Amino acid sequence: MTSAPSLLRTLLALTKPTVVVLLQVTALCAVLSHDLLEAGGFSKLDYAASFETIIIVFIGGYLTAGGANSINMWYDRDIDPIMERTANRPIPSGAISANAALIFGISISIIGVIWFNIMTNSVAAFWAAFSILFYVFIYTIWLKRTSTQNIVIGGLAGATPPVIGWAAAVGDLSLSTDSVNSFINSIFDLGSIMPWFLLLVIFLWTPPHFWALALYRSEEYEKVNVPMLPGVKGAKRTLVEMKIYIILLILLSFLAPATMDGINSTDSIYHIYGWTIIAISIWYGSTVFKILPDEEKDSNGRIPSAARSFWVSMIYLALIFVVVVSASAGQFGAVLGAILTVVIIGRNELKARKQINPFQTD
Repeated sequence: MTSAPSLLRTLLALTKPTVVVLLQVTALCAVLSHDLLEAGGFSKLDYAASFETIIIVFIGGYLTAGGANSINMWYDRDIDPIMERTANRPIPSGAISANAALIFGISISIIGVIWFNIMTNSVAAFWAAFSILFYVFIYTIWLKRTSTQNIVIGGLAGATPPVIGWAAAVGDLSLSTDSVNSFINSIFDLGSIMPWFLLLVIFLWTPPHFWALALYRSEEYEKVNVPMLPGVKGAKRTLVEMKIYIILLILLSFLAPATMDGINSTDSIYHIYGWTIIAISIWYGSTVFKILPDEEKDSNGRIPSAARSFWVSMIYLALIFVVVVSASAGQFGAVLGAILTVVIIGRNELKARKQINPFQTD
């Protein structure tokens, strides 16, 4: 008979906790950015209210995203045992039955949406429900096994947490069902462009981030007939598409200061914040343009330049959100964000000169 601690570990594993926590960090950053902009800086921030919103968003976000991941594992129960990286997941390992995993996933997904509706507002609940349905039906069931653009379109589900967090932070939002136009306005009008900017950042970041890894790890997907772009179209075509997304990401970064409420081109923060975001984007972009698909692989089968780009992509996303939050606190925060950016990029570049592959253990 399965012990309670063992069952809890299994249920936790079904939610993909590492992935879910990373997703919720972007939502929590959106909450902080909203509250700092509204308060006018750290000194006037209502810390108790912000902390309460953060806890509410984290719980609801974990339930909804974790539920979607559980349903994903249920659907992929036929291919997970074949791939080495997924063979030890709860269902293929026998830790839980497929039906139990499905029931668990559906249950916590519904609870999460209800949680958002009760504890925040119906708009946040709508976007939480949208992310679940999009991830399960559009990505998992439809695109994952049929299209090389699976990760591109499916990435929209992973890009919604900042929108959910921002909507929750606004508070007094509600869905309008008076007409189609009023409904559309009610779900998109969050009082700021910022959450949509953050959504686009994650959406455009996802393909080059994931494909950098897939360049040297697409064999397992080929075994189970999941059409990853590098395996179907080849490395050179993949790099072309990665570069397109990077160019779009850099162009988007030029719009960053215009998405921050309350500042304009005459403010110094406008330029400090804007050029910091641009610099981070160009830095990450340069690693994609330096990927050499024919480069000799390391002892673990990785392409060093692709491994570095994958590593930098994670630093990039973290830095973007840190800079957004710090700049939301005012000019001093924007300066701190710029200094932090220079330090992190500088240290990373110095390490790269010694060892381009950050995963190399030899």
